[in-house]
Amino acid sequence: MRYFICLSYNGAHFSGWQIQDNANSVQGELQRALSVLLKAPISVVGAGRTDTGVNARNYIAHFNFEGDFPPAQHFVYKMNAILPKAIAVHDVYPVSCDMHARFSAKSRKYKYYIHTTKDPFCSEFSYFTRLKPDIEKMNRAAQYFLGEQDFTSLEKLGADNKTSICNVMEARWEPLDGTDIATATHFVFTVKANRFLRNMVRAMVGSLLEVGLGKKEPEWIPQMLAQKNRCAAGGSVPGNALFLVEVEY
Repeated sequence: MRYFICLSYNGAHFSGWQIQDNANSVQGELQRALSVLLKAPISVVGAGRTDTGVNARNYIAHFNFEGDFPPAQHFVYKMNAILPKAIAVHDVYPVSCDMHARFSAKSRKYKYYIHTTKDPFCSEFSYFTRLKPDIEKMNRAAQYFLGEQDFTSLEKLGADNKTSICNVMEARWEPLDGTDIATATHFVFTVKANRFLRNMVRAMVGSLLEVGLGKKEPEWIPQMLAQKNRCAAGGSVPGNALFLVEVEY
């Protein structure tokens, strides 16, 4: 029997999702907790890799188990008792055996948070930029990311993907609290695509900030993408302000 498990995690405590030698990972902690609870070796497959420090609100993973499975409510309670505080399980449910947490996903959605005034209550999960960027200009630039195209320029060097083509369905900035752009000080960037490359969202935000801070014009984005060169894009912003918020099947 195959099960989907929904969880959230604070990425500051991990080297990313994927198991690595001599480093703490979300996948490793989840497999350990499942193996303890179900009293059998359990392997977990995730919806995708998140980098060191990156967070997730609604992450999906799957695992197989053939024994007697506890009621979902009991399972969630026990898992949260075993897992460290930085990981929380929300739900578990059976799925067909051909469902795959990674390959069956139709889209993934990320959010990146920035603030433009000193705020001690959001610095852990938001990127502080001293100068307020031009949000409307960044939104014009973000439209150039839409559609199916090659995102090599935003991909971490040394990645081993078979293809760097992604289909971006949504890319926009908006005030976090719904206030007017002119007076807002906290903003969120939402991006949705069928798949993401390593470091892609962080490089995307870094490039958009180049536009928002007046270093580049919106029309620079397609020129940068056409070069298929990571050095052509903006720098990567920190991972602590990035959240995987939705995986659609």
